[in-house]
Amino acid sequence: MSNQLTEMDMIIRLALSFAAGAIIGFERASHRQVAGLRTHILISIGATLLMLLSIWLPQQYSGMKGGDPGRIAAQVVSGIGFLGAGAIIRLGNNIRGLTTAASLWLIAAVGLALGAGMYIAAGITEIISLFTLLLLRILETRIFPSARNKILELSYENSNPSTREALKVLDTFGIRIESIDIFQNSGKEKLTKLRLLVGLPTATDIPQLAKALRFEGKVSRIDMKEKF
Repeated sequence: MSNQLTEMDMIIRLALSFAAGAIIGFERASHRQVAGLRTHILISIGATLLMLLSIWLPQQYSGMKGGDPGRIAAQVVSGIGFLGAGAIIRLGNNIRGLTTAASLWLIAAVGLALGAGMYIAAGITEIISLFTLLLLRILETRIFPSARNKILELSYENSNPSTREALKVLDTFGIRIESIDIFQNSGKEKLTKLRLLVGLPTATDIPQLAKALRFEGKVSRIDMKEKF
């Protein structure tokens, strides 16, 4: 089989690259990520075109028979990091977009593989990537539910309250307690404030939590703040 790159090879590889980028991009767009369908398609096709160019140039010019097809590919790998960084967003103490940044890097690699004619390797990578993004996401959410770091302040109207009930309520709602500070007011008003740094699951029903803390935990006031 000849290794000479033909126009039909280029068309097939670019078409497969479009499909590969669309599949991963559609999954990311379904989760409302900043880099979605069009971004992944463009990166995949661009990487494939650059790989085709790397192969085509030595074939067309006699003085470049010893050219290295991997040079342009290496620049793609390093350059895609700038786009990946743009997909990462910091919201308070939480960071979003790392998975999307990784998918951008991966789809560039798939595009390079398709451009080099590595159809089987690219196809297997695409299947494994979809399995990771779709099925493992569900498994990960069930085993390790995502949580936001919050500062929870619980106020009591006496100087020596029992905090056991409130802590039990937090445990029932699956809230992880990372640290506890107690502040007492020695003035006329006998107040005690419990300040907790907690990991709050994203699925927590805040109104139900507040209701349980008031009635079961005997808490008079509840304040929740972002941790920066």
